[in-house]
Order: sequence, then C-alpha cells, then structure tokens
Amino acid sequence: MKPMVKFKDMPYKRPDLEACKKAGLEVVERLKNAKTYEEAKAAFLEEEELSANFSTMYCLSYIRHSIDTRDKFYDEEQQFFNEASPVMNEYGQMFIKAMLESPFRKDFEEEYKGPMFLNAEIDLKAFSPEIIPEMQKENDLTQEYEKLLASAQIPFEDGVYTISQMTPFKTDPDDARRLAAWKAEGKWYKDNQKELDRLYDELTKLRDTMGRKMGYDGYTELGYYRMSRNCYTKDDVEKFREAVVKYVVPLADRLMKKRAETLGVSYPLSFADAALSFRSGNPRPQGSPDDILAAGLKFYTELSPETGKFFKQMRDYEMMDVLSTEGKQGGGYCEDIPDYRMPFIFANFNGTQGDVEVVTHEAGHAFADWMNRERVPASYNWPTMEACEVHSMSMEFFAWPWAEDFFGPDADKYRYSHLASAIEFIPYGTMVDHFQHIVYEKPQMTPAERHAAWKELLGIYMPWMLLDGDIPSYADGEGWQRQHHIYGMPFYYIDYCLAQTVSLEFWAKIQKGLPDAWKYYMAYTKQGGSAVFTDLLANAGLDSPFDGDTLRSVCEDASAWLDAFEKTHDLK
Repeated sequence: MKPMVKFKDMPYKRPDLEACKKAGLEVVERLKNAKTYEEAKAAFLEEEELSANFSTMYCLSYIRHSIDTRDKFYDEEQQFFNEASPVMNEYGQMFIKAMLESPFRKDFEEEYKGPMFLNAEIDLKAFSPEIIPEMQKENDLTQEYEKLLASAQIPFEDGVYTISQMTPFKTDPDDARRLAAWKAEGKWYKDNQKELDRLYDELTKLRDTMGRKMGYDGYTELGYYRMSRNCYTKDDVEKFREAVVKYVVPLADRLMKKRAETLGVSYPLSFADAALSFRSGNPRPQGSPDDILAAGLKFYTELSPETGKFFKQMRDYEMMDVLSTEGKQGGGYCEDIPDYRMPFIFANFNGTQGDVEVVTHEAGHAFADWMNRERVPASYNWPTMEACEVHSMSMEFFAWPWAEDFFGPDADKYRYSHLASAIEFIPYGTMVDHFQHIVYEKPQMTPAERHAAWKELLGIYMPWMLLDGDIPSYADGEGWQRQHHIYGMPFYYIDYCLAQTVSLEFWAKIQKGLPDAWKYYMAYTKQGGSAVFTDLLANAGLDSPFDGDTLRSVCEDASAWLDAFEKTHDLK
C-alpha cells in the first residue's frame, strides 16, 4: 500500500502494456509451477499487487476524465484503457484458470473461504479473447454516450445549463417554470435522439454478437455472468418483478394519486408534475455545499466511531468531487483506488435533496469499501453489486435523525418524500431491468420499437404517468435514454431494486431503535464480499428480497408510516 496523499497529488503514469502483459504471463507460470502452497500463495499475492497497480492507474484516469470530459490528456488516457483493459482481461483469465486447476486449490479455499472460486468460475464464463475487439468497441461507445450527455448545453430563461444543472428548475414549485424546464431538457434529448438511437443500436447488436461468440443464445446469459450473479437467476428476477407489480405498484399509485390531489393537478400526472412532492416546493438542503459536507461530517461522527474516522479521512485527503461544473460527466459514483486503499466519491451537487443523498448514498459505498480495505483477496472488499447497493441505500435512511442538520425546516418534508420516493423508485428500477431483458431478447428491434416497448412498460409499472403529453422525448417513451446504466452497465438496475427492498427493512428497524438497527447494518457490512448476497443477508439476520413476503411486509410498514404522516402534516 502506498502512503496516503490527497487525491490531487496521487501521481498518474500510463501503464506499460507490454510490461504488464509480460508480468502477467510470468505470475501465471509461477503459479502453475509452484511446488508448495507457500509458492502458490506468493504468486497469488503478486498477481493481487499487479492488478491493484493497473486498476489504480485506470481509476485515476477515469475519475479525472469524469471530472472534466474536455481534458484532452485524460480523454486520450481513457482511449488507452478502452483498448488495454480488455487485453489485460485475457491475462487475468489465464491466472483464474491456473487457480482453478491448481493442486493447491483446497488450501486456497481453506484460507480464504467464501465465493472466491465460485466467482472465478463465473469470470471464466464472462470473457473470452474472442470478444476483445467487441469489448474495446463497447468501451468506446459508452464513453461516446457519456461525453455526449456531458456536453449538453441547454438554453433556459437567461442562461445555458448542463443536464445536472437543470434539475433544480425541473422541481421548481412554479408550474409554468417547472414545465418549461422539462420541455427545455426534453428538447435537448429530442434534438440528439438520432445520435442516442445510433449509440444504443450499436451497443445492443455488439453485445448480442459478444454473447453469440461466447456460445450463448444472445447477450442475456453473458450479461448475468458479467454482473457476477452468483446466487440468483433470471427466473428469480422475474418472480421479484411479479411481486413488485403485486405489492409496490399499487402503493406507489396511491401515493401519486394523493400527490395529484395535494398539488391540485390532474391524474395521471405529467412528468413535470410528478417531479414535485409538495405545492410549497420539494425539500431543499440548507446552506452551501460546504455546509452539506459539514453536516455529513457531524452525522458520521455521531453515528459511530468507525463512520466518523472514515468521513474525516475522506475530507482530509480530498477524496470527493461534488460540484456540478461544465464538462463534468453526469451522475455520481464511488470508485476504489486500490494502491491507496481509499475510496473516492464523484457527484454533481445541484441544490436539490439529491445532494444530501449523495453524501449518504455514495458515502455508504465508500464506508463499506473502507471497512473492508485490508481484505485478501481484494475482490472481497466488495460483494456483488446488489449487495453493494444495500450499503448505500440503507445509509440514506440512517441519516434520518440528522435530517434537521441537512434540511433545517424542510426535515419532515424530506423524510416523507424520501420514503415515498423509495417506494416509487422500485417500480421504475424494475421497469429498467424488464426493458433491458426485452431489448436483448430482440436485438434487431428498431429504435422506434424500443421506444414503444418502454412506453408499454410505463403503463404497467408507472400507470400514474401521463403519456402522449407535451414534454418532448419523455412523453413519447424515449425518457429511458437519460439512464446511464442502460447504455453503460446492462442488467445493473435490478440491483438497486433488490437493495432498496433491503434498505426498507433497515428503515423499519431504525423506526424501532437506531442502535439496534446499526448493529444489523455493521453485521452486514463487515462481511465485505466474503459471501454471496443471500448469505450476507442471512448471516446478518435480514430477509431476502426474493421472498415475496419481504416486499409485502416493507410496503405495509411504509404505507402505515406515510398514512400517519399525511394525517398529521400539511402536504402542501
């Protein structure tokens, strides 16, 4: 591990690809030729270090490119990694095969336990040297998509804004202004629809080709392996979808009907009206970005000794970039920088409640990584993605007792809208996943057919939305094109829905007592990636979202709380 320095001082140097390949081959041979477990383990630990070095340079390049997509140097570095990363995958696969075939496999399993070899077998099913050219092209296309969105300059009123900077206008309490903002953003997507269609069409067909080259019937099976799904199947996801339609959609629909009544607007709601939670305006964080981060430090310091130490280090070493600036990639994420064993948080503050949810959500990821930063193998730092999203979505709810610090007089409004939004999100996220299954089952669909499929799914999962309205793109079933994951991380989105279900379990426990709920959270988080998702839950005493009763139970608890709030508070 390198000595810790501030993020801006972390040196970057493009990896020497030929040297990396040579080192990769040498460590494979050392493992294959090992005469004792000690020799095999030494080769394994060396490969861990080599991977960490390469990943560190990739992460530094990726983060700095995200911060300013116009930066020519890091744009070229990302082009390098677009080509180099799939190539290095081949050497990683050679090492995995050598591990699986090693006569010391039982020794490794005894020392490291967990899903190490299960995940290794899945990794082999997710990659072949045959698909390297397609992986390189896939990287280029997803980078092209992100740069297109980051380049958006949307004229509105007397200014020009990025997509992220438009968000406060899209939740403005003034109906005319809010609608105008949605129309302005929708027009940008509509003006760029041809390019957005082209990029996704190419990505869909490219991924289908990858799946078929690997011997699968299209992309879906490969996509599941690429997501490291190691404890549930496509059938389990389909059953979860059915439970969402049965339990969550009716509750979300009731909440949206109540919203229409409160706002004094018609039902079904336009996209602009659905974005407003209260007639007086959505909850807004109080103070500047620095004030929000200061409130975050107070929250984490008071929550537990571990979270306090973690967040102070994040602040001290400037491991966060949260302001929305021109040329910056949209969205938010947490990235691990292996050589320094520290996470980095990337976000786009825009003056909405999402700013606070970044401090809680992305820091939830970062805290889990920080807690497990000493693990060997390094892959045990993180579990699979749905399990990771539990850390983040649940941390959002643990911040409730500190809502006054973040929101001041809007604290109660925040709690209500946050819980309601969690319920409303699950149908949306499930729809994103359902859409992707349709797309990859029929990769030859035209762009118009994909838009029609999204529009049909809106009627199933979000019946409260007004279609054929006057907001460009969104009302025409084209709003999915704003969802980065659909382009860049296929089949990721159901992970959020599974995790949101578990987070609602944590929310219910928090209502009964924060200290006890925190014990459950730490019991879950401390495991890192040392078990599969369903076992992580069971080991921590939590229910599985694949049990239909879990969704029914969390919906009942949430409905009761929301009903009580509505009776005692003015929703306007």
